[in-house]
Amino acid sequence: MCVFIDGSNFYHGLKENFGNTHIDFYKLSTSLCGPDRMLVRTYYYNAPVNKEDDEEMYKHQQRFFASLDATPYLTKKLGRLEHRDGSVVEKGVDIFLAVDMLKYAYNNSYDVAILISSDGDFSEAVNAVKDLGKHVEYAHFSSGQSKHLLACSDRHILLTNDLLNRCLTPKKS
Repeated sequence: MCVFIDGSNFYHGLKENFGNTHIDFYKLSTSLCGPDRMLVRTYYYNAPVNKEDDEEMYKHQQRFFASLDATPYLTKKLGRLEHRDGSVVEKGVDIFLAVDMLKYAYNNSYDVAILISSDGDFSEAVNAVKDLGKHVEYAHFSSGQSKHLLACSDRHILLTNDLLNRCLTPKKS
């Protein structure tokens, strides 16, 4: 099994639905797999904050990225942030995730993919992965889920407070 995490999307879902963003991604991934299925790898996608835009947020995010680098069986893939018409937009992240889901399905790296995102644009990638004979499970919160991903995925996994509480990072003393 491979877990594909739309990082920014998951972060905002955690804040809105759970109120805590301090998740141990290895525990999360193995919890989603369950005891009878083997985790092959977790892929985490995000875009780094530009240091010039917000130095404090940049430092915080770099510490977070360093913790991801120390997470077993996790690969971090980074897009970029661009300024457009007075706002900042994430670029490259969604296409990296969609291409990786397809590439790793095609080369038989997994039989089951678990997607954590509420972005319905991934529904076509999910359908393409299924066309390759793979299964796709959609992990989502009770609010903010994508009706398109609910409709096309093989199985749904609700990200409950109970599940997420078991995946919290330990408090530092």
